[in-house]
Amino acid sequence: MNYIQLLSDLQELSRQLNIKVRFEKGDFEGGYCILKDQKVLVINKKLSDARKASALAQGLADYGIESTFIKPNLRAYIEDEVARKLKQK
Repeated sequence: MNYIQLLSDLQELSRQLNIKVRFEKGDFEGGYCILKDQKVLVINKKLSDARKASALAQGLADYGIESTFIKPNLRAYIEDEVARKLKQK
């Protein structure tokens, strides 16, 4: 799987949903938050591309994308990442 293209597609989806994506350093994976009334997905920039894509997909799922049209392969990836995360808990 080409994670660079996947990251690009996920970032484009974020733009369509008016969610800002920020890549920052820190002791975290990433996730969705609201900062000063702005929707933001913060992703650890030191992660591998695969883990960045996973964190971004899970953050988008947390935001709520059920009623949004998303390319089928991208939606499948997001749903797979959410299921994988739930399985780990």
